Amino acid sequence: MEVNNFCPGFQPLPPGGGGLALTILVHPGTGRNRYNENRPPSPRGEGMGVGLKTLLFLLLATTLSAQTKHMQDISYPADTKTVTLPSGAKIAYLDRGAGPYTLVFLHGLGANLKAWQKNVDSLSAHYRCIALDLPGYGKSGKGDYPYGMAFFAGAVRAFCDTLDLQNVVLVGHSMGGQVALTMTLADTSRLAKLVLIAPAGIETFSSAEAVWLKTVYTSAVIQNTPPEQIRKNFLINFYQWPEDAEFMYEDRMFLRETAEYLDWCEMLPKCVASMLDEPVFDKLEEISLPSLILFGENDALIPNTFLHKNLTTAQIAELAHSKIPGSQLRQIPECGHFVQWEQAEKTNRAIRDFLAN
Repeated sequence: MEVNNFCPGFQPLPPGGGGLALTILVHPGTGRNRYNENRPPSPRGEGMGVGLKTLLFLLLATTLSAQTKHMQDISYPADTKTVTLPSGAKIAYLDRGAGPYTLVFLHGLGANLKAWQKNVDSLSAHYRCIALDLPGYGKSGKGDYPYGMAFFAGAVRAFCDTLDLQNVVLVGHSMGGQVALTMTLADTSRLAKLVLIAPAGIETFSSAEAVWLKTVYTSAVIQNTPPEQIRKNFLINFYQWPEDAEFMYEDRMFLRETAEYLDWCEMLPKCVASMLDEPVFDKLEEISLPSLILFGENDALIPNTFLHKNLTTAQIAELAHSKIPGSQLRQIPECGHFVQWEQAEKTNRAIRDFLAN
């Protein structure tokens, strides 16, 4: 079962599937641990044997480690900056290069600004490139925010105002694409063009489908997803898993050990619900900016293969193209949902060609 068209890497699992079970082997009929057959352990731990002592030490160390790790500890580019918005929210971002356009990159659900490294590295030779963490994500500020498309769009607008960015090209991937559309529909005063990469918001869902999606995508499901399923969920974002994407899985595993993990698990379902509750599809004809739409031909997340088995990625891509006036469409072969990483060179070339016209 897959319900991850706008939820990169998500597959619903029954709660409890990711729990930790610790089993200590005992000799039949004795109840004594097998690490020391001569006597049971004392209250002070004497006679426990090196193996059991080591095991308990590691468990204690892991618990203490989980309490002291934070999302801020995840490895990031050394030139990552932070700015405080008028609301008090702090936004982490990369800011490189210069040129006629300022590209503002908006990541998808569960991702962060590192998802754009290949694009910033290349395109910053021609344009000013800014990749940011949306509030609640990565190294941006955390809080009791009303997570949703309008909230994120407002934060991005405030970010652009604070840095006084001009001639902005919004580049949004997946959920970030719907955020970009939401912002564009609200105000284009600082915007010049729009780039949508496998955007959410094009595929629509009935009321019954929306209720079902909200029901299966819960904090408990996210918390209890075991490591082997997390890896599978990352793999499904790509046509062929690139070795240089391994950090995404490693960061995700690190995140599970941070003090903010439970809040992160609570945030994601709110983001999913907002994508359903704040649709943009019926307003796409109002998009007045020159727009480029990119899809991977082998996207396994769009459309939702569980709910919309009769739709294809090509149909969703063509639908976006037909609804957004004057838009350009590029469909990239041998490419999954994570277009900008898996086919970075083709993505960067398509963006440069688009901005050259």
